[in-house]
Amino acid sequence: MEEVVGSGPEPAVGPPESVPTPIGEVVDGGADARPTGVGEVDRVLGGGFVAGSVTLLGGEPGIGKSTLLLQLVGAAAARGTTSLYVSGEESVGQVRGRADRLGAIHDSLWLVSETSLPHILDHLETVQPEIVVIDSIQTLYDPTLSSAPGSVTQVRECASRLVGYAKRHGTTVLLVGHVTKEGTLAGPRVLEHVVDTVLEFDGDRHHGLRLLRASKHRFGATTEVGLLQMEGSGLVTVEDPSGLFLSDRVTGVSGSAVVATVDGNRPLLVEVQALVANSNLATPRRSAQGVDSGRLAMLLAVLERRCGITVSGSDVYALAVGGARINDPGADLAVALAVASSLTGQPLGDDVAAVGEVGLGGELRQVSHLDRRLSEAARMGFRRAIVPQATVNVPAGLEVLRAPTLRAAIALADVAPA
Repeated sequence: MEEVVGSGPEPAVGPPESVPTPIGEVVDGGADARPTGVGEVDRVLGGGFVAGSVTLLGGEPGIGKSTLLLQLVGAAAARGTTSLYVSGEESVGQVRGRADRLGAIHDSLWLVSETSLPHILDHLETVQPEIVVIDSIQTLYDPTLSSAPGSVTQVRECASRLVGYAKRHGTTVLLVGHVTKEGTLAGPRVLEHVVDTVLEFDGDRHHGLRLLRASKHRFGATTEVGLLQMEGSGLVTVEDPSGLFLSDRVTGVSGSAVVATVDGNRPLLVEVQALVANSNLATPRRSAQGVDSGRLAMLLAVLERRCGITVSGSDVYALAVGGARINDPGADLAVALAVASSLTGQPLGDDVAAVGEVGLGGELRQVSHLDRRLSEAARMGFRRAIVPQATVNVPAGLEVLRAPTLRAAIALADVAPA
């Protein structure tokens, strides 16, 4: 006789605490954002931090993450908001020295150097802060776990417990996360999934410009970009980013073109430069800084195949000046015009901006937010713009030079080879 083992009754489960509700009867628990005191951060976050939210700030070492967060909690403490800065990488004396320089010394700002998660949770219960900074999540460890600080297990467990604390107490928690050589957040991907907001702090350490973007934001859009300038007194808002990028521009020089680009929803004018030089190498150099190297290679192929401009035997260098990084296809036309200008030695007009995506057939294609781009060019004093043929909604005071192809645009810019 066959007997089934282990097939007893299911264990008793209590009634569910949740109740299905028609969506129309659900009360909207809209999150109220509180301003941070730094306008560019508020722009990216859609107004500021939300109580009970957890934000992960990632960036390369030395880019200014700790400076930014110390400014944020300092600004909050100046308004009487109790804040706690937990430093796992620096001593309290080092953080105090930076706070002196930033003007962030306030009675409402508390500071501790600690890496043990249970001790940090005890400090949170003692101070009862409204805002907490953990710098950084990779330095924390739970002694009940055998793995080392920074391991997948430790990072996941510490982050999860901090998220739970934030939700229970309505505390705003800001986590600092390191990035890998590839530019992605170090640690498990679960970090990005458990937090409410992921901010990316980017920039060239050899330039003062810093860019803040949100790659994830549960309380708003991720289309805004914040621009900050690193100075001796800390990070300050860039009031006129186009003016900053063009401030050192030298006119009348070949190989230079100004592109009307868009980063997020913000229009920017950036100078792109190109230098074409004879090469003695079997494989000529192709160098791209601040512009996509793959698109540069594609544009050089289009110039040679569709426009009759030979660069295959030359070294080609392309640069977005001022530490800018352009991933916008709308910069294709400006880069191609800069290459043609460098090759022929003929500079573009000082009052000419360019915008348009270049296709493999040599055609110029429309790009997003073209009206904003052209309005920004007109605001900065440019009087002419080379754009795709189908462009409409031209701002007053700007002459539009429409071109169906890259070859036609090169002719309009008067940089075609003889």
